Amino acid sequence: MDINQAIAYLTHGDWHNSRLGLDRMRELLARLDNPQDELCYVHVAGTNGKGSICIMAASVLVAAGYKVGLYTSPYINRFNERIQINGSPISDEALVAFTERVKKEADEMADHPTEFELITAIAFLYYFEAGCDIVVLEVGMGGRLDATNIIGSPDVAVISPVNLDHTKELGDTVEKIAVEKAGIIKAGCHVVSSPQLPGVAKVLREISTARGASIEQIDSRDVVITSNTLDGIRFDYKDIEGLELQLLGDYQPQNTAVVISIMYVLRSYGWNINQDAIRSGLKSARWPARFEILQRKPWFIVDGGHNPQCVEKLVDNLLAYFPNKKVSFITGVMADKDFETMFAKIVPLAKRIFTVTPDNPRALSSEDLAAYFCARGVTDVIPCNSVEQGVSKALRLEEADGLICAFGSFYMAGSIRRMLGLG
Repeated sequence: MDINQAIAYLTHGDWHNSRLGLDRMRELLARLDNPQDELCYVHVAGTNGKGSICIMAASVLVAAGYKVGLYTSPYINRFNERIQINGSPISDEALVAFTERVKKEADEMADHPTEFELITAIAFLYYFEAGCDIVVLEVGMGGRLDATNIIGSPDVAVISPVNLDHTKELGDTVEKIAVEKAGIIKAGCHVVSSPQLPGVAKVLREISTARGASIEQIDSRDVVITSNTLDGIRFDYKDIEGLELQLLGDYQPQNTAVVISIMYVLRSYGWNINQDAIRSGLKSARWPARFEILQRKPWFIVDGGHNPQCVEKLVDNLLAYFPNKKVSFITGVMADKDFETMFAKIVPLAKRIFTVTPDNPRALSSEDLAAYFCARGVTDVIPCNSVEQGVSKALRLEEADGLICAFGSFYMAGSIRRMLGLG
């Protein structure tokens, strides 16, 4: 088996779709001697912001001198990015070797594991055998029945902002979705929550109390931004002054507050995480395709925003960093997303829109998306055959002082970054 064969096996069409439930993971990991039981975890669920929280938490823990596994999805440039140790993706050789071991067990199961379950099992095995001190583990979907929730009680269970997404699988209200997200809360663990909608906060408190878990919800009033420019953000949080971030967006300091609280919890358990590690880890954290500046003449922003809440934040950022500037958007989306709500927010900012079809079987066609924008009064809409064509046309038509923003799907962010020499 080579790397292409390994990835082809893991993404096999017969088990590509999500099927929530833990029975398959329980059997598969038992066959592998339950490596997940030997690791410590920061387990992160939520609708938006969980990836940023994960990357910053891992960065701080690495700065503190620990060997840190990081499990996230989706990837931007290469599949291997989903499974990292101290910022380095799993090597092709290791991914092949661990895939072969997991494949041997999975193929003997009557109910074959899904793609996400296979990758999660590989990650657990890899982190255990590499001797990771701790794993920052991002939930794939929901929480209660997500494959990552096969772990026991984590050191810290984290709930990032909860909102409507995956409503077919998780429920049609934020309270129902919060119940699913809160499935990662287990007896005796400490819970750190982002600021939440009132109904979500109530659900999280009740479930934490019922399970004997202490909970802390971040108060956004404790975060004071002192400088917010395209070169970074400077802010204070409680008694820590002059924190610096390269990640852009006025919501990122709130994510940082969650990370700092995670570190305080771990410190109370005996982990050696000083303030210097917190400062340097936060400052060095990088997270591609999250309001990322790819170039400046013209300005070119790429953002993986793929639900209404993400796009609302994207619009807020564009208005804050580029006031009174019209935008040339490049966008594509999965057909199963609430794209009508998403895209309604960008129409008032649009100078022109290049629609593309992301390289994914669930993608909405560029022609159908172009028709949507035309019907809503956008006069300059250009459907493109590919993401690459959309980028090329946008760069050719945009003035040197103009602004291009590509968003709508993480699946196209990697292609755009490679075209501009960043991946």
